[in-house]
Amino acid sequence: MEEILLVDKPVGITSFDVIRRLRKELGIKKMGHAGTLDPRASGLMIIGVGTGTKKLTEYIKLPKEYVTEILLGESRSTGDMEGEVLEEKDVPEISKEEIEETLQSMVGTLTLPVSLYSAIKKDGVPMYKRARKGETVEAPIRDMEVTEAEYLSHSCSGTRCVVQVRFAVGSGTYIRSLGEEFGKRLGYPAVLQSLRRTKVGEFDIKNAREV
Repeated sequence: MEEILLVDKPVGITSFDVIRRLRKELGIKKMGHAGTLDPRASGLMIIGVGTGTKKLTEYIKLPKEYVTEILLGESRSTGDMEGEVLEEKDVPEISKEEIEETLQSMVGTLTLPVSLYSAIKKDGVPMYKRARKGETVEAPIRDMEVTEAEYLSHSCSGTRCVVQVRFAVGSGTYIRSLGEEFGKRLGYPAVLQSLRRTKVGEFDIKNAREV
């Protein structure tokens, strides 16, 4: 049995659901993963099996790559499509040049608030659990490193635009925060419409199996 498995998590299940499925399939209880993916996100997870769980700490701090669709024209309480709409603004046609220029301005170290619906723990409790209970939680501010921000495509219809972007980032960077910052720099509220993790260090989604 391999000590490390690369798994392509589908949208709609938790990271622990992936572990649960693999335990049932492989009949092995000792498993862990190197980094959570939100239920609404898909993509690469590194799973440690048996003695492979000891290697997971090496992988957690690796740089990562994501492909995301950013919806311009509205912001939501969760930073993704699950939350309540907080702000709306009509978006006219935006040029590719304007998008690329804005993305390049984001390369470097950015100091941004983390979504209240992230898994960061405050006093031992994940912030998203506190937020869902309606508790007032102050968003922590973090330095986030963006090494690449690549325009992939965009489309505008009616009052909204969707921009597809590939971000290469350092560990501890929150793509929801980047999506909101991208919108802010363009002058519009923004929210993540989809999120897919495609790389962790040298590990690539192309080599991952489904669960």
